[in-house]
Amino acid sequence: MDSQIKLTTLRIAATQTKITTLSDEIDKLENEVVRLESILNDRLALLLKRIPATYKRASTSDFGTILFSKNIFDFITRIKYVTTVQAEDAALVFQVKATQNSYNDSKKIREGKKTDLEAVKAVLNQQNFQLAQQKQEKDALLSATQGNETRYAQLLSAARAQLSAINNFVSNLGGATTLSNQTSHSDWGTYYNQRDVQWASHGIGSSSESIANVGCLVTSVTMVMTHYGKSVTPVDVASTLDLFVPGTAYMYQGSKSIAGATVTRTSTGTGAIDGELSAGHPVIVGVYNGPAHFVVLKSGSGGNYIMNDPFVENGHDIAFTSHYSMGVITEVDTVRVN
Repeated sequence: MDSQIKLTTLRIAATQTKITTLSDEIDKLENEVVRLESILNDRLALLLKRIPATYKRASTSDFGTILFSKNIFDFITRIKYVTTVQAEDAALVFQVKATQNSYNDSKKIREGKKTDLEAVKAVLNQQNFQLAQQKQEKDALLSATQGNETRYAQLLSAARAQLSAINNFVSNLGGATTLSNQTSHSDWGTYYNQRDVQWASHGIGSSSESIANVGCLVTSVTMVMTHYGKSVTPVDVASTLDLFVPGTAYMYQGSKSIAGATVTRTSTGTGAIDGELSAGHPVIVGVYNGPAHFVVLKSGSGGNYIMNDPFVENGHDIAFTSHYSMGVITEVDTVRVN
């Protein structure tokens, strides 16, 4: 993680250097555009002054030149003058055209550099965001493990066991095929389905796992947050890097900041379910070993509970026992949102 942070820092430095270089180039091009514009205006003004004189010379016939010449030498001088002036006029027209081309080219290059600069600034913003996330992820890991490698190994082992259990659960149900139009709003909050096409393919934390496959807990936490009036989606929770053990979709217990809210998830026993629900507090329960799946209990008592199941199609407001038995509950989490 330190190496990733260092690498991102180096990338940021390189991007900042590129921004400085582009800014300098744009300033130089800006000065060049101003210079060329001044030259072009001067040459155009001179050309406009010479056009009437050129028109007058053009309207004078060769006979008129002979007529007004004092002698042969005067005639030759007049012819040379006319030829020289014509050459100068032609050169001036060429200069105006060349300056105009240079002016247009410089403006085009300048605009291209400005576009490049905005793109590089966007990259820098993304890199700074990535660096902040990496630092948060590292701090979260150190906080969860107290810098203890054994504790990290335990978390990693639990993450792998849970991933295996969830994959088996999903496989037994025919896979995490995507669904549409699953979101349902009510006075209680919002029901979300992890397989909804809106976020099914979105990753969880810094892992390669998707919400559709292993996002049952992510989606359950999101639903509970909406119950407490927070406007969030599964993407908001899945994108909070320091919420998960690095490289996995395994969510830490305890208090975390998610989309501006403090969410505290605490593991307890089945005996706390009825008290929590009677107090208006939804409970997240894990079922089977792993746990292999998580659902939200919304109301009920004595084993007769109404749940929101994030995997089942349109799985809101259904009886818990329509899909599971009380005996398969292996984890009970109380959740507080501030």
